[in-house]
Amino acid sequence: MNNALWAPWRIDYIRTVADGGAGCFLCEAATMPQSDAPHLVLARNSRCILMMNKFPYVNGHLLVAPYQHAADLAQVPPDTRSAMMELVVIGQQLLSEAMNPQGFNIGLNIGRCAGAGVPGHVHMHIVPRWNGDVNFMSVTGNVRVIPQALTEAYKALLAAADKVLPAGQAHAAGLNLPTE
Repeated sequence: MNNALWAPWRIDYIRTVADGGAGCFLCEAATMPQSDAPHLVLARNSRCILMMNKFPYVNGHLLVAPYQHAADLAQVPPDTRSAMMELVVIGQQLLSEAMNPQGFNIGLNIGRCAGAGVPGHVHMHIVPRWNGDVNFMSVTGNVRVIPQALTEAYKALLAAADKVLPAGQAHAAGLNLPTE
């Protein structure tokens, strides 16, 4: 009884870690607004991006990062930190509309020993949670089961953006929302 759990989207992450990282994916996404869909960017403001995590802990795991490549919050200007929090609020609203979570983990991992996968570029995590979302797979197999394809989740979150932030409101708030 040797069963396989396929997670082909993880190979990109494994290769990146094995290579020692060939650049910063957050900086790449920040500087390429014409490629928002492939980078899974959901929204931008003048200082930050809101995007899906391509290697999520759970379905709908979002990231908020400043355009500025900085390792620590103290290196980020106060107005940029404020802009990060505005996108955190929007990310939480999008997740609530699209996925109906029962709670959220929102926070930062600063430094590799604290769990930062990208220790050179500070970013915030928005992780939707549901009662019972940690199950036997995590406990016995040290595996997470993500029940929805990233592209499907991306489309659902973009549709939620249309409901949560109508175009006029989004532009008034200084947001740029990608179109499919």
